[in-house]
Amino acid sequence: MTEVRIIGGQWKRTPIRVPDVPGLRPTPDRVRETLFNWLGQDLNGWRCLDPFAGTGALGFEAASRGAAQVTLIERQPVLAKALSALKSRLSADAVTVVRADCASWLAGMPPSAQDLILLDPPFGDGWLARLLPVLKGWLAPGGQIYAECELALSTDNLAAHGGDGFRVTRAGRAGQVHYHLLELMPSLEPDSESRACPSSPSTPAPSTR
Repeated sequence: MTEVRIIGGQWKRTPIRVPDVPGLRPTPDRVRETLFNWLGQDLNGWRCLDPFAGTGALGFEAASRGAAQVTLIERQPVLAKALSALKSRLSADAVTVVRADCASWLAGMPPSAQDLILLDPPFGDGWLARLLPVLKGWLAPGGQIYAECELALSTDNLAAHGGDGFRVTRAGRAGQVHYHLLELMPSLEPDSESRACPSSPSTPAPSTR
């Protein structure tokens, strides 16, 4: 079993164990460091949602930096159990761990305004196209989506991947992984259509973080 570490905030240097789950792909330290440089180091009071929590590296990083509410959604039992254990070990009261399929969970919950959505789904399954239209309705004013995927996104090609109405404000690459910050165009507000139910893949994909 390998480890990653929280790189900033109150739990800096805390190890996170990476369970041996096929397809699990923790976000590298360097990418997380870049992301939180983009966001600013202080997330005090932020509300965050991580629909594909995996190891929890992104969500616990946000909580470590002061986020008031971090909801981690994870379908795989072994990963959900590890997330709950880490929450207990850190006494991370701001973190909520939910064992669920994210598409079903989003379909069954009333949208709750989020300042940051951490979207790192399995690659190659079309999750961005399914979830970006839905998550539009979950963003607080000025909220942002961090999107990790296998291709480079731009404001020009976002519509083809479900991101109509979004723009790319930051982007980077680490090996085969492309990572981005997205925000809604200034003239757009979430509407009822953006809250439609996403459809799950016919075969559940493994968690990736």
